Amino acid sequence: MTEKPPLDSNEDRAWLSEGQSETQLTTGQGPDGVETGDADRPAWDSKIQYVLAQVGFSVGLGNVWRFPYLCHQNGGGAFMLLYVFLLIIVGVPLFFMELAAGQSIRQGSIGVWKHISPKLAGIGYSSCMVCFYVALYYNVIIAWSLFYLGNSFQYPLPWEHCPIDVTTNDTAVKECAGSSPTTYFWFRKALNITNSIKESGELNPIMTGCLLAAWAIVSLAMIKGIKSSAKVMYFSSVFPYVVLFIFLIRGLMLDGAMEGITFMFYPKLEIWGSVQVWRQAATQVFFALGLGYGSVIAYSSYNPVHNNCHRDALMVSGINFMTSVLASLVVFVVLGFRAKNIALRCVAKNLGFLSLISSDESKQHLFGPGWPWINMTDPSSVSLSEYREWYSHHSSTIGLNITDCSLEEEMNKGVEGTGLAFIAFTEVMALFPASPFWSTLFFLMLLNLGLSTMFGTMQGILTPLMDNFSLLGRHRTLLTVSSCALGFLIGMLFTQRSGNYFVTMFDDYSATLPLVIVVIFETISVAWVYGTDRFLDDIEVMLKWRPPVVYKYLWKYVCLLSMIGLLAASLLRMVFKRPTYTAWNQDTASEMTLEYPGWALGMIIMLILFASLPVPIGYIYYTLKNPKAGNTEEGGGQEMHRELYTKCSSTEQLDSHHRVPTEEEEAHPRTAFLPLGNENYQLLGQEEEDDDDDERDTGV
Repeated sequence: MTEKPPLDSNEDRAWLSEGQSETQLTTGQGPDGVETGDADRPAWDSKIQYVLAQVGFSVGLGNVWRFPYLCHQNGGGAFMLLYVFLLIIVGVPLFFMELAAGQSIRQGSIGVWKHISPKLAGIGYSSCMVCFYVALYYNVIIAWSLFYLGNSFQYPLPWEHCPIDVTTNDTAVKECAGSSPTTYFWFRKALNITNSIKESGELNPIMTGCLLAAWAIVSLAMIKGIKSSAKVMYFSSVFPYVVLFIFLIRGLMLDGAMEGITFMFYPKLEIWGSVQVWRQAATQVFFALGLGYGSVIAYSSYNPVHNNCHRDALMVSGINFMTSVLASLVVFVVLGFRAKNIALRCVAKNLGFLSLISSDESKQHLFGPGWPWINMTDPSSVSLSEYREWYSHHSSTIGLNITDCSLEEEMNKGVEGTGLAFIAFTEVMALFPASPFWSTLFFLMLLNLGLSTMFGTMQGILTPLMDNFSLLGRHRTLLTVSSCALGFLIGMLFTQRSGNYFVTMFDDYSATLPLVIVVIFETISVAWVYGTDRFLDDIEVMLKWRPPVVYKYLWKYVCLLSMIGLLAASLLRMVFKRPTYTAWNQDTASEMTLEYPGWALGMIIMLILFASLPVPIGYIYYTLKNPKAGNTEEGGGQEMHRELYTKCSSTEQLDSHHRVPTEEEEAHPRTAFLPLGNENYQLLGQEEEDDDDDERDTGV
């Protein structure tokens, strides 16, 4: 990896400056037609602060409860190799593209794409809409974490045992007895869930209070913009890694940990032939890096212009992947321990049935000549391998009540999302000594993972709005508080008894298709509208070295075609497989898969349309408003008349107005994607611009 050239003293001071980077941006026209500069734009206090913010946003709950599940379901090590391949050829180039665009233009998502072409401003508005969708339901997950965190300060933990049925006063509640204590606590005590999305139910007052607390935390942390949220990042981005390493060390000491790790990494290369696996891997790469949200662009817009964003792209992508691997190790050692415990309980239960056989003759017929190895009074003395070997020889002669007790079968029951965090993990932590400590640690980790991603998501909404509307920019605090208040009011949809089903709906459908569409148009904007050569020229000005030419072909062809393929696969899946959700049935104490009713399907379609329509609407609006704009365009980003500058030597500062441009300079004027710096620039005459309008080149 090419290292960044040594920084001069001006840039060294840039990280500590409140507003400007080394390159002072030229004054331009603001959103309201007023001349605005960049002098009052916030900046990161240090590089580490920026890196923690980007890592905190990209590393979220999906790394802990989505990636391990996909790895588990899709061939273990083979899926990891596929994921790394797609990360290198699609994820890193697109991530680098967003970082470079935000850093060079120093605007949020709306301003960046409007800078390339006013017709493309709708891309930024779509990003804001998707960020708002995600913020609505993501903060509900934070509220759930707060609820469990509050319940962790008890011993024993409230989900360790089933509650006693008040009607009989001696047996467990039927719903709990038919499932498990952790499952019962999640569905009945935490969510008090209905049997389907059709039954809305009243508001859950405890969860509504937790949601209010979650939005209050976000509001307070972001009330001063990146200056306040960045300070919180020092804890919220680092603490989850501390907890993951603690859980990994503790987990490796558990019985069944190595079985879990073996199950995780065992490769099944045949999965590479499945289109569905490729779709899932590409989707995970896409969401793991936070592409399309506008948050990556917003965070990088506060950087000095000469920051090495290429190194940042490689570093953050690498950290993200390694975090996913670390989280997978933790998850699988814990699930291996859980599966081993379930299998051993199964052995003890079956030996209990077998102990009812009274005669030695029957036992010898059933167990063979060596039957005394089974100690009926101490089932723990029988190992799982011994039991399974016996079962393989005598399964045909025993009743249906006796089962195989397979550890692999338990491991094959994939657990993801809320089921992993709030059911499987809570079950394991209840088995640990000092269980309240481990529970508190785990839900503090979830809380911080959620908050760091939430800060980035909200920044993807607030930064573009403040950059594009000067009125909102002048009232940052009011905008932040109002946005959080609106999020809480709409978020009460998720705190009614059927709210979990709406969280699933938003998670599955509100962001996936719109974000893919957004990234497709982002790639088209840079690669085909503005031009990859011109974009690489601007990056060369920023980095002071030119990125490899392979990025040109990755942006123009590989990334674009991959995103179009992902969009097509997602659309076809929705068309040919009617959307479903998993519901909890209180009577049977089990989960069941249901189809969304008609009104819910309509809601899904409206969510997708509302997030996707700003792109075509923005294009049509500008075209109708400026019908002649297309005739005056010459390359991407030239709809707006901009003054052309040529760089002057530092020795010509005092007499630059006497300087006559050379023939080469007259033949190659250039309108930069990169805002102009504090080197000296000389305004070219309008006559020269018009004469050479057809001869513009993309050279630096």
